[in-house]
Amino acid sequence: MPITILLADDHAMVRRGLHVFLSTQSDMEVVGEASNGLEALEQAEELHPDVVLMDLHMPVLDGIETARRIRTLLPGIRIIVLTSFSDQDHVVPAVRAGVKGYLLKDIEPENLAVAIRNVHAGQVELHPAAAGQLMHVMASSELSVNDGHLRANAHTDTPPQNKEQHGQVNESCSIDRSGGPDMLTRREREVLGLIAQGLSNKEIAVQLVITEKTVKTHVSHLLDKLGLADRTQAALHAVRNGWVV
Repeated sequence: MPITILLADDHAMVRRGLHVFLSTQSDMEVVGEASNGLEALEQAEELHPDVVLMDLHMPVLDGIETARRIRTLLPGIRIIVLTSFSDQDHVVPAVRAGVKGYLLKDIEPENLAVAIRNVHAGQVELHPAAAGQLMHVMASSELSVNDGHLRANAHTDTPPQNKEQHGQVNESCSIDRSGGPDMLTRREREVLGLIAQGLSNKEIAVQLVITEKTVKTHVSHLLDKLGLADRTQAALHAVRNGWVV
């Protein structure tokens, strides 16, 4: 069965463009559109889509409150934010509201389709800038990630284990903290520090003046050494243990 999607954005052209593109995906079906948060909530209750893809800035009811209400009434629906904002004031409330994806509107269409599939499969998709904001919050206020939500908990230090894909967080496992930074090479520690700042592989390559392929190799090696599954997990691990270089 196709992944059913509800689109919520107050700009008709954005909805139309998304609808046209998603309709080209054989495993997806757009079942409804909403021009504000209240419409999105009403259609979510009526249509029960698998995924709601929505903007944050909408009239009547904004995206944060819409996400919170949908998660309360229909916890099985996955919510992906597609917005132009990546600052802390937008990212953190969205994650707290229970969204499973936080993407920016400059995303490539093919990557959006992949993100929708991943979120539908139970993973969390974060744009690198959004992930960087979460790392900053965790480092400064001892917040921890649990089941895709950001919760204040000074005594919790077991964020969920992730699957092997950039920007994704598995919702039910815990991080292995047995590895220490001494087992990493100097370059691997540099890469880990930049990952914790939310940089993508391409951005890390530019900053370290190495190829993106080399960055991927370093990421793979440091994940193996630390017994972790992906870069988001590594960033959480580094921040929580004060390893950021």
